[in-house]
Amino acid sequence: MKVSYDVSNEFFRLILDETMTYSCALFDHVGEPLATAQRRKLAWLADAAAVERGGRVLDIGCGWGGVLAYLVEERGVREAHGITLSTAQYEHCAELRIPGAEVELVSYLDYAPEEPFDAAISVGMLEHVATPQQSRSGASIDVYRDYFERVHRWTRPGARFALQTVMRERLPRGADLVDLAWVGREIFPGAISPRLEELVVAMSPYWELVELFTRRTHYAQTCRAWRERLIERESVVRERFGGELFERYERYLRVAATSFDQGYATLGQLRLRRKDT
Repeated sequence: MKVSYDVSNEFFRLILDETMTYSCALFDHVGEPLATAQRRKLAWLADAAAVERGGRVLDIGCGWGGVLAYLVEERGVREAHGITLSTAQYEHCAELRIPGAEVELVSYLDYAPEEPFDAAISVGMLEHVATPQQSRSGASIDVYRDYFERVHRWTRPGARFALQTVMRERLPRGADLVDLAWVGREIFPGAISPRLEELVVAMSPYWELVELFTRRTHYAQTCRAWRERLIERESVVRERFGGELFERYERYLRVAATSFDQGYATLGQLRLRRKDT
């Protein structure tokens, strides 16, 4: 994930909103400020996870700490724990010094909390759980099932889990296929988005799917907002980080928006309830 998340915190500050949220926003209308739409998404996640004041919440793949800050500052959680594999994101979260928040630089495969959480949230991390090779070989369902079992183990009976992930839909053709293959190779190497049916099968022993929203058009709009911010700051990006980085991310965000516009991918928001037998 170093290619996609450890480019530079300063670079991402230029293209993201002030919450440093690098995932799909929830827009009320076209032209709404990105930060407003991102805060609406943060509120949805907290509601979907049934977050309560004074609770303990886990954010799996916590990014630059936007969810953690929201949980502490707006929802009054007692403890907000985040895990990430990105050194740059970990350092940024440490600099924020969010009261009641703790971040660990650790893989979910090695994570072992001392006590269970009241709720869990994960945004944009599931795309990095299985590899393209595992997906092609049919092993991805077992990988996702292991992931859901771990989250089940880390939470209390009755816990809710708010999960947001890109999901593959139909296969692109022609130039779109070339562009999307480039994104997978150059921006998110080793990552692949799951299909909804894989997740439903994998989660079933541990989590009940209570509600599902697809936000395909919202993610297209989010990518266009990031691209607009990138283009507005082109001279700064080129001066500080070089023309190659600008051109890579301009292409990536353009291709990503097209992918959602054309229905090659969608964005799923899943409200899950822990199964207890």
